[in-house]
Amino acid sequence: MSHDGDKWGCAMKPSDYELKLLRHLWRHKRLSAREIHDASAAETGWSFSATRKTLERMVEKDLLAIAPVHGVKTFAATRSKLETLADLVSDFARNVLDSTEPMPAATFAHSRLISSDEIAELEKLMEKLNDDKETNQ
Repeated sequence: MSHDGDKWGCAMKPSDYELKLLRHLWRHKRLSAREIHDASAAETGWSFSATRKTLERMVEKDLLAIAPVHGVKTFAATRSKLETLADLVSDFARNVLDSTEPMPAATFAHSRLISSDEIAELEKLMEKLNDDKETNQ
């Protein structure tokens, strides 16, 4: 996976499976490895050790931060759900669709991940990314 410092800063783009784990962290803000595993096991089919290994890689990629809470190692996403989605969608529009305009956030109107209140914020983030990209060219 390539490092894209243009948008992702120190973090690297999350993989499909990393996004599955991130969804649970975006909902609950901070979880232990066991809580993440229990929440995602039906989706991933992973053993607990596979979940732990993926969480370690996500920390190395700067996708997650670790903090002890009451003596338990917990994980939290380093970037918000909307920041991550805006970057992914903008990257897809530019690099896959070869589009010079941001995708409309209304595309996500029926998403279970994004509330109707968040759609306007996502649209602003994608427009800002598009403006920043044009400014840097």
